Amino acid sequence: MEERVLEVKGMSCGHCKMAVTGALKQLDGVSTVDVDLTSGKVDVTYDEAKVGFTQMKDAVEDQGYDVVK
Repeated sequence: MEERVLEVKGMSCGHCKMAVTGALKQLDGVSTVDVDLTSGKVDVTYDEAKVGFTQMKDAVEDQGYDVVK
């Protein structure tokens, strides 16, 4: 399993947290998601054989947020 920290802009409330968490957890290979609204950081644990950064970035951006890195 790999861990990656996504820097996400535009999250400000519980709904934002749930939207980002839900979008990432729907991806095959993502096991855990931890959203920190204060820092804008999202810690993701995932199976690199099943999912990659681009898929995670697209899932978050489809919810209306910007992934900086």
